[in-house]
Amino acid sequence: MHPAPAAVATLARRPRGRPRKTPDERDDGNRRQQLLKAAARLFRRKGFDATTTRDIAAAAGMTAGSPFYHFESKGALLHAVMDAGMRAALARQAAAIEPGADPAATLRRLIRAHFDTLHGPGRDFIPVMLYEARALGRRQRAAIATLQRDYESAWEPVLEALAASGRLRADAGLARLLILGALNWSVQWFDAKKRASLDEVTDAAMALFLHDAKETSA
Repeated sequence: MHPAPAAVATLARRPRGRPRKTPDERDDGNRRQQLLKAAARLFRRKGFDATTTRDIAAAAGMTAGSPFYHFESKGALLHAVMDAGMRAALARQAAAIEPGADPAATLRRLIRAHFDTLHGPGRDFIPVMLYEARALGRRQRAAIATLQRDYESAWEPVLEALAASGRLRADAGLARLLILGALNWSVQWFDAKKRASLDEVTDAAMALFLHDAKETSA
């Protein structure tokens, strides 16, 4: 049985492939990023419990129900903030490592990259992870912990090499915990308008952590 001429014309006009996205659908990625940034800022300033999805939507310039189009719950949004923060930190860290470089120079770049993560663009994401992890579900915590282990593992061979050379007078594993703990605490006190620059703070950290630390370039 052959289709009628009108039906053939209708089929010919119908676009092939996937239907075109609406303007809102095309902007989906941007809206998601807006929500993540707004949520990170509010979770850091007000805390997870005190922040509502209405607060987040308003800060992102969206309607009250918009967050639920992108995230099934406020807890899912919290996990997404931490996941995005850790993945950005891993990418920044990877860019800072040069294979075969001097361990002290590598440590300085790791420290500087860590400070950039804590105090540069996107600086609200990791502090949320540091102080709001208790609000995650068990599986969410496990997923974030895996990313944290991936991040911290990059420090181990560098610190082990420095310990072997005598420039790091501590067990490499303990040193990693102490160094990252000290760096992370800077979110409580660092203010570029009142204190030293990130380069100066990095130099101070190197002098504190390494015996006979030599000045290295960023």
